[in-house]
Amino acid sequence: MTLHIPFDNTYVDLPNRLFSHQKPYPVRAPKLVAFNHSLATALGITGAEDELELAHVFSGTTVPEGADPIALFYAGHQFGNWNPQMGDGRAVLLGESKGYDIQLKGSGPTPYARRGDGRAWLGPVLREYVVSEAMHALGIPSTRALAAVETGEEIMRDRPLPGAVLTRVASSHIRVGTFQALAARQDTDGLQALMEYACARHYPDANTPAAFLKAVIARQANLVAKWMSVGFIHGVMNTDNCAISGETIDYGPCAFMDAFHPGQVFSSIDRHGRYAYGNQPQIIAWNMAQLATSLLPLEKNSDAAVEEFTNLVNDMPDMLRQFWRQAFGKKLGIAEAVVGDDRLISQLLSIMTDQKSDFTNTFRDLTDSPTASLDVTDHSDFQDWSIRWQDRLALQHAVPSDIMRKANPIFTPRNHQIEAMIAQAVDGDFALFRQLNDALANPFEANPDWTDLTAPPTDAEKVTQTFCGT
Repeated sequence: MTLHIPFDNTYVDLPNRLFSHQKPYPVRAPKLVAFNHSLATALGITGAEDELELAHVFSGTTVPEGADPIALFYAGHQFGNWNPQMGDGRAVLLGESKGYDIQLKGSGPTPYARRGDGRAWLGPVLREYVVSEAMHALGIPSTRALAAVETGEEIMRDRPLPGAVLTRVASSHIRVGTFQALAARQDTDGLQALMEYACARHYPDANTPAAFLKAVIARQANLVAKWMSVGFIHGVMNTDNCAISGETIDYGPCAFMDAFHPGQVFSSIDRHGRYAYGNQPQIIAWNMAQLATSLLPLEKNSDAAVEEFTNLVNDMPDMLRQFWRQAFGKKLGIAEAVVGDDRLISQLLSIMTDQKSDFTNTFRDLTDSPTASLDVTDHSDFQDWSIRWQDRLALQHAVPSDIMRKANPIFTPRNHQIEAMIAQAVDGDFALFRQLNDALANPFEANPDWTDLTAPPTDAEKVTQTFCGT
């Protein structure tokens, strides 16, 4: 074997009730679809030239030297309902390299599989590969995609589908639900060990439960504000899908909006709109309240700790609003947005809602030609809004277009293009998969070869629902 991964596995030093040793299952005929060579270099991986070897390792067929494969245990709230027994039902953490987890998704059942087959099919693997890498290029904290491998096997969902394995890279896979699992079992020693480990890995300046909670809240507030600024809807913000690191994780039924509406929902399992676009700020605060509750045993559930933790969580909406204001302010060319800019931002979003304006294209058109004919200009309030906007920009010395070009992408992973890419890949054609990856790696740069990727869907192309891959 020429491939070398410099594993340094630290999670296995935690109490063994947080994981189970589990090797991935070999597959019949692994074939490499994609490998992220630049990410591999950052992880210190060498000898990644042989595609067959890469396919065997990143399908789970060959366990690389130095790996210590485990499946992680956690619990969580799913759509507000408590589930005490969860975990990685179809994923195996091979180990860590350069401080990052390397995990196989779809590598077979684990002790936490809950009657599932432990496998993944090609569609969700390619979706997560494209979208997670796009999020990274947009500057949004996210897990990364290292490899996608076809297994040469069919798996059953609603019909036989080609199997695949995704290799996901994350700062860690510690979730709010990991803390919840230990708290629910009154495992204070385990909680303390996990918090100390999470602090050392992610928040070295935090040395108390309150400091840790405050740091996590700040990262989550910033993350969700960034989601909002690109029209991203996670779709399944359960506490087991909320990473302590502040990274976007688990791209199941996620989607990017085309026509803007704050109540937009795509996830087929979100039947009541709990995780709609406009609800994401409230949900992340709710998730942080669950983390706070899980940390209270470390302070013996004292009244003082309850009050301090409650105040931290209650302060989160204002913090998130500040991040949201700065993010959307930059989308309008405002270098340092202030509270008074909230009305200007909200009025534009209201106009966009009324006009069903394309989210990405509206902001990019405002960037490239503020006085151009846009789909929002037909709205009766737009001209008044535009005058107020220009008056606001006149109060600063910064060049608005310079700010806007860095805040308003040209390319985002549009749902209909993702679905078209998956349909083609199932038939063995990966051309659109590669084109999307190339375009989305440079989302702020115009390219005449990719203008078709900026087009909103036609009525026939519109995607109204997205689905989990399990």
